[in-house]
Amino acid sequence: MANIPENLRYTREHEWIRVEGSEAFVGITDYAQSELGEIVFVDVDTVGETIGQGEVFGSVEAVKTVSDLNMPVTGEVLEFNEALNDAPEKVNSDPYGEGWMVRITVNDPAELDSLLDAEGYKAII
Repeated sequence: MANIPENLRYTREHEWIRVEGSEAFVGITDYAQSELGEIVFVDVDTVGETIGQGEVFGSVEAVKTVSDLNMPVTGEVLEFNEALNDAPEKVNSDPYGEGWMVRITVNDPAELDSLLDAEGYKAII
C-alpha cells in the first residue's frame, strides 16, 4: 500500500500539497512515483508565474513515460527544487520530503477545500 500522509491534501491527478502559512510545497504522491517508475527528469519552467488550479506547471519524465504536473491550487511558483536537477530519483525515494517539486504561494485558501484528504485519496487509488 502506498504511503499517504494524513497531513497533506491530494488531487485526483496524484499531486500532493503541504501548506505552511501562506505558502505550500507541491509534489507527486508515493503512488504516482511507483506507477511511473524510475524518475529521470523533472521539468518546471514556470517559476515566477501564477498558475491556476488544475493547470500544468511542469512535467515529470520517467524511463517509460512523461506526465504533466497539475497545480493543486492557484498560486505563484516561487521556487523549483533545484536538487532534482542532479538527483531526480529523490522523487522516488522521498516523494513527500526531499522529492518536493515546487514551493508556491496559495492565492485562495478556499481552493484547498476542493482537494482530497488522505482517506479520500486512498479511496481513488
